[in-house]
Amino acid sequence: MTWVAKIGGSVRDPDPILREIAEHSERFIVVHGASRDLDALSTRLGRSPRMVESERGDVSRYTDTVAMDHFLMAYAGKANKRIVERLRQLGRNAIGLSGLDAGVVRGRRRADLRIRENGRLKMLHDNHVGVIEHVDARFLCSILDAGYTPVLCPPIAAEDGTAINVDGDKLAAEIAVALHADRLLIFADTPGLLRDEGDDSTLIESVSGRDVASALEVTGGRARTKLRAAAGAKQRGVTAVGLVDGRCDRPLAAALGGAGTWLV
Repeated sequence: MTWVAKIGGSVRDPDPILREIAEHSERFIVVHGASRDLDALSTRLGRSPRMVESERGDVSRYTDTVAMDHFLMAYAGKANKRIVERLRQLGRNAIGLSGLDAGVVRGRRRADLRIRENGRLKMLHDNHVGVIEHVDARFLCSILDAGYTPVLCPPIAAEDGTAINVDGDKLAAEIAVALHADRLLIFADTPGLLRDEGDDSTLIESVSGRDVASALEVTGGRARTKLRAAAGAKQRGVTAVGLVDGRCDRPLAAALGGAGTWLV
């Protein structure tokens, strides 16, 4: 069995998740974010992060050339290697990669980005963001077959080899689909998908394919992107897909026990 675990950058302490991954016999691919690390680094370097809203209401990070330099430091550098370090300490022989390495994940750059700002539409240029078009499943399977646990993060490679940022939840979903994974678990700092993002008691325990559109209407910000990624993975053949809590003492056990929001 192959499982994909996405550890969101919002999870302040990933150690409980990593400990449980190390305890399990299933083959894991770990995909991670590093939004907190990137925000802190960019601020220290005098370039505060810029979040923008697309025409359809999705929130993303504007990534120009300077921001991509910071992105590589935070994601492919510190965050990736700290997870590799910890998994190896726990007995999992992990190998750290970005989607850029060996072109394991390739896509198309969208250099121009249309956003909504202060109620008006405007165009941003020099955007190092794109969409995923191909995952080299054979390469990832060869790593798994050799007994390693791949630890992946954005960026990925554009058509000309340029590093581009892609959403981490979408990256995890595309990897899960390409590898015909049995489970995709997206860990974040909430109990799952919430009707009211400020109220943990408003958890939506399950979302069917026909309910995705209505669920998107009651969610906002990053939750919309997570739901779209999860729903897409489920629709394309991943057996079990959950948006789950990464903050508890045993996050993986809680998820396997049914906690969180599950696509059905």
